[in-house]
Amino acid sequence: MQPIKCVITDDEPMARKGLVSYVEKVDFLTLTGVCEDAIQLNTLLKTEQPDLLLLDIEMPYLSGLDLLATLPNPPKVIITSAYEQYALRGYELDVTDYLLKPISFDRFLKAVNKVYNQIQKESVTGNMPDEFMFVKSDKQMLKVFLKDILFVEGMENYIVIYMPSDKLIVHSSMKKILESLPENMFLQTHRSYIVNKQVVEGIEGNQLLIGAHKVPVARNFKEEVFKQILTNIL
Repeated sequence: MQPIKCVITDDEPMARKGLVSYVEKVDFLTLTGVCEDAIQLNTLLKTEQPDLLLLDIEMPYLSGLDLLATLPNPPKVIITSAYEQYALRGYELDVTDYLLKPISFDRFLKAVNKVYNQIQKESVTGNMPDEFMFVKSDKQMLKVFLKDILFVEGMENYIVIYMPSDKLIVHSSMKKILESLPENMFLQTHRSYIVNKQVVEGIEGNQLLIGAHKVPVARNFKEEVFKQILTNIL
């Protein structure tokens, strides 16, 4: 996924400085603007399209929430405020998170991880809702939508494609199916298994939980698998 472009808006210089330092510590964030108030932000949004706003509320002339309410298609928003009484209105405006100052780095990281997960899921479900492949199974050519694939299991010269209410046995190889599946949606966990990252419900030891299934994670795949699956930890 491309870096998340973010803009900081806060009328307090020290608050801006602190948020800039936090953004610089997170590898999937890139800072594309720093504004001193909502009026500057409004001007910036005429020419820039950030993915994320780190937005203060109480600022001169125009509050962050008042500006947010005017935006027809706002980006993701994390509120950064010293005042908790605005939280309800913030969530009514569909903000992703509401951080109370002073903001610790671990709380900041939790919030931006949440944004990362939302954008990643929207990218998968939004850009590929109708992506499919045809597979030959039981002498038929069948259309399989990628979003319906839970995981793939390799069995010598065959693969088994598991779906919520069905499974297909296909004469193919793990190498061939891996090359056919988009990397941002699927992940190899074992020499015999490929999973749809979006359907993983949990982790138990060295196994991924997908519905009633437990998919193994091999030792040599473990670091990369857990890095991609565990992107938002409480």
